[in-house]
Formats: sequence, C-alpha cells, structure tokens
Amino acid sequence: MMIILKRLFPAFLIAIIAMVACKKEKYNFDDLPPTVKSFFTITNTELNIDEAIQFSNKSEDAESYTWDFGDGTTSTEKEPKKTYTSPGTYTVKLKAVGKGGTGNYAVDIVIIDPNIIIDTDKELYFIEYGSKLVRKISLVPGSTVETVINMTGKEAHGMAYDSVNQKIYYCDFQSSNSGKIWRMDADGSNLTELLSGLASPYGIAINLAEGKMYIADGPNVSRANLDGTGYEKTFINVPGGAMRAIGFNKKTNIIYFYEVNDENLYAAKSDGSGVGMVIEGAYGYGMYVDEVNGKIYYDDRNKTGIMQANLDGSGIVKIVNVSGNRGGSGITVDYKDSKVYWAETNNGFIKRANLDGTGAETFMSGVSNPRGMFIK
Repeated sequence: MMIILKRLFPAFLIAIIAMVACKKEKYNFDDLPPTVKSFFTITNTELNIDEAIQFSNKSEDAESYTWDFGDGTTSTEKEPKKTYTSPGTYTVKLKAVGKGGTGNYAVDIVIIDPNIIIDTDKELYFIEYGSKLVRKISLVPGSTVETVINMTGKEAHGMAYDSVNQKIYYCDFQSSNSGKIWRMDADGSNLTELLSGLASPYGIAINLAEGKMYIADGPNVSRANLDGTGYEKTFINVPGGAMRAIGFNKKTNIIYFYEVNDENLYAAKSDGSGVGMVIEGAYGYGMYVDEVNGKIYYDDRNKTGIMQANLDGSGIVKIVNVSGNRGGSGITVDYKDSKVYWAETNNGFIKRANLDGTGAETFMSGVSNPRGMFIK
C-alpha cells in the first residue's frame, strides 16, 4: 500500500500546482478610467445666418474634442463659435476622447435667414351674396373653391380680416336699423354677434393698433372696440349720406370712406377729426387702401371702371373697364404677385390684373353675386 502511494504522489502534486498556476485574478472595475461622455448645448436663442453660434461643451472626462459642423468645417476647440452663411439643416457632431475611451454626440440644427420672404399659399376670401356663403379659394391655379360658412339670413356686403388674431369681421345689413357686425375665426367657427341695431352696415375696417373697428353705416362712420364695446354711432356723420365702403391706412392712421348719395370719397384721422373730401364725383361700392404702394383702388360706376389714385386723391387713372357698370363691390391686392382683384357683382365674375391694370383676366366666373373680399 505504501508503495502505491509513493508512486501516485508526484502526479497528484503536479496537478495541484497546475491548478494553482491557472487560477485568474478578479477584474477590478474600480481601477478603470471613467467613461467619456460627449454632450453639448447651444446658447443662442435664434439660429440665424451670418450670426455666430456659441456651442457649450458639457462633455465629461474628456481631454480632446473634434467638432464637425455639417457644412464641411471642423474645430478642435473645447467650446467653439460657428457662423453659417447659408440657411438649411446641419448635423453637428462632437467626438470627445479621454483615457476612458471615446464619446460621440450629434444633433440636427436648423439655420434660418430671418429676412427671407416665405412663399405661402395665399387664399382669396369673398362673400357669395346670392348663395349666402363666405367662400375661399387658393390663388394657386387650378384650385377648388371651398365654403367657409353659410350665412343664410345675414345679408352682407363687406368683410375685414384681422391677420394677427385670425378673425373675420362681417357686415350684416339684414334690414334697416337692425344691422349687425359678426366676428368668426378664419375657418368660420366661433361665430359671435358683436353689434346690433346698426342702420345699414356695408363696410368695415380694422385699426389693430388702437383696438378699433370703423363701420360704413348709413350716414355715419361708426366706431367701436374690436369686441363690440364702446360703440359710437355717429363717430363721423355726413348728413343725408349713404356710406358704402371704408378702408384704413395703418401707416398714416387715416380712414377713407365712400359716400354714394353725393358721390364723394372722404378721408379723416383715426380719431374722427380732419374730415375732408379726397375725390369728388366718384360713385361706387368698393375700395381698397394700398398702404404699401401709396394708392387707393376704388370702384367708380360713373366711369364704368376700377380706378387708381394717390392717397391724397391726385393722379386718378382708370386701370380697367367694367362691363355692365356693376363692378368693384369687393377689391383687394395680392402683394406677392402684385395683382389687384375685384368683384363684378351682377356679372358673376371675380377678376384680376396687374396693379397698373395690364394683363386683366377672369379669375373666377359663375359666382353668384360676389362681394367684399380679402386675401389671407
């Protein structure tokens, strides 16, 4: 038995030594360098072309940095500034490197040109009196007319649009001395009665700066706050008059209004003072004050056409003829394409031309008595 043990011992000892020699040491994660984290923010509130953008580096445990600004330029600064010269979307990447490895972070930024004019899809809103509808149509060729709201029981001639609050103001001359002013959202919702008991409201203009509306109402230009409070029936009075159109120039704070019994176009300050005749002998139902180009466009049925004049009434020219002596019950201007639009009521047309009257064409036909209009 002893002889057997002596023979086995060397092999047994070798096996134990081998097991001890192959034993692994435990990996100590606490001895590793911290993991590198890459991150940045942008301090600018607006990202405009030609303005330096400050990048704030929030990376952790990094020793070097490589920036890629997405336009072919790079930087190795910790917190660089970058100026883009062209608008667009750029992917900004930050690679941070340290003893603990490499961290990567990227984000898309949008650089804009604050002076660029955005091409939007303009829409023409108009009253289709014969159908008792407010309708709209895109100015893009081939567009289909849409109904905004049915206004049955509410006889209308004029509208105005508050582009800041996106509200439509609508004149309702349903019957004498029971006229109303309505307001609605641009999609026709939230229809609200603001004023009632008016004589015969045909036109309305908005003075946003002072929070006022002006109404062409029988012998008066009435005034009220935009919510209908503070109503002043005889804000401006023309004895024996019949107001049919009104406009407001926010650059000069001048009101323009059209009186058809004596056939004159007047102007006054926004506080109602300084009333004076601007154009004598003009008979019509539509007017548009082009404050951008310093012109008035108005309907003159005595001259069977759409007229253009300077804001002081000088330089009167007829830019287009209107057949049947029934034009201009709604006039507006598209500044994007430099076009004037007008409604020919009994003819059933909405037409347009260049601002000097050239290139006149029919924009819509078969419209049931089109009237007051604006472009949104």
